[in-house]
Amino acid sequence: MSVEHDEVDPADPAVSPLAHFGAEVRLERERLGLSREELGKKAHCGYSLVAKIEAGQRVPTLEFAEACDAAFPHANGRFARLRPLALRYAFPPWFRRYVELEWTATAIRMFNAHLVPGIAQVDVYARAILGTERPANLDDLVTARMERQRVLTRDTPPKLWLILDEGVLRRPVGGSQVMRAQLERLRTLAESPPHVVQVIPQTVQAYPGSGCPFGLLSFREGSDVVHVDGFPKGYVLAEPDHVAQAANAYDLLRAMALPPDKSAPLIDSILKDGYS
Repeated sequence: MSVEHDEVDPADPAVSPLAHFGAEVRLERERLGLSREELGKKAHCGYSLVAKIEAGQRVPTLEFAEACDAAFPHANGRFARLRPLALRYAFPPWFRRYVELEWTATAIRMFNAHLVPGIAQVDVYARAILGTERPANLDDLVTARMERQRVLTRDTPPKLWLILDEGVLRRPVGGSQVMRAQLERLRTLAESPPHVVQVIPQTVQAYPGSGCPFGLLSFREGSDVVHVDGFPKGYVLAEPDHVAQAANAYDLLRAMALPPDKSAPLIDSILKDGYS
């Protein structure tokens, strides 16, 4: 028998780290006598977003957390430290462990025959993809996906290796402007060591692993793990046999794909011909 009750107050600090973050913002703002408009100006956002964050209805960005730390005299970096817990709440429960692993990885290898992986999506592409399921928390899902990408801009980023089917570059997601922004993002990654982007040409008809999107994470210490992207949810595998099978499939995919110095010109060509 379940003792859970669905009718909970999302602004109750005990409900989630997201609600706790919002309650702390409200307490500090009221202690200083700041209005929501005044805090919004300091955080470069509007009254509405401040109100939603305080109510536990929106995930704060790092910029918002840092603005709070700067605005509240005795914060001492507290809001930047709380933000990862609040951000974690925006991910589906089954995906949270993967995000934790991704942040500590030294290498991220991904293959997708259908879409640009989330780690490399621009916000408008992510919004178009995530919006297809019409979620109520679309803004939070997009924020969370963009925040994941901070791993690529830290002082010692992991090496990102992407292998994509050519059809991913040609499939119009969200319209031509969205696709242009997304292809330019891939082009930037392709030119940014240590990252690598490879494209499998459309002449290739079959893939190892039946074309199922998957990724491999490597770490400074410990064994590799595999993430399989599925519906309705993905999952992480750590068994040595599964990891070895995925690594072998990825090696075969690399061999089937165009080399990096030929993949980048193909992206340029598709940009020019399809989205200029």
